[in-house]
Amino acid sequence: MSTIDDLLEHNRAYVAGHGHRELPTAPGLHLAVLTCMDSRLDLFGALGLNLGQVHLIRNAGGIATDDAVRSLLLSQRLLGTRSIMVIHHSRCGLESFQEEVLQSELEQDFGVRAPFRLAAYSDADADVRATVATLRESPFIDTTDVRGFIFNVDDGDLREVSLA
Repeated sequence: MSTIDDLLEHNRAYVAGHGHRELPTAPGLHLAVLTCMDSRLDLFGALGLNLGQVHLIRNAGGIATDDAVRSLLLSQRLLGTRSIMVIHHSRCGLESFQEEVLQSELEQDFGVRAPFRLAAYSDADADVRATVATLRESPFIDTTDVRGFIFNVDDGDLREVSLA
């Protein structure tokens, strides 16, 4: 059996014990979280969240890509979110490479550079500030309540980043 087959088996058990419940589409806390795809981030556990409370928008690094902005726009305009948390984390994989070096390797291996920014960084606090600044510059996002944080993957601590 493959990993996917194992997960399908877990899903069958989940459905059998889950029962039917219909959650509203709009998140109950009117909050969207832009965060990293890293599997060490258990934001439901760390923040005491339940299903249906927040929109989680995940990508490598939790950066404000065009698609992340698109998701936030839809979250705000169509589903009533009012606040945004940007959560980056300690020991992120984006800190482990240099953008230009990896782009050059891609060009050598595939004959073309990635047409998008890979978003390598070396300072998580500065990258949170840059992500928040990108959101604030977007004409499509209500940035009245946007705050930035660093999640420590080793102990679960969430530290707010000064945006000043």
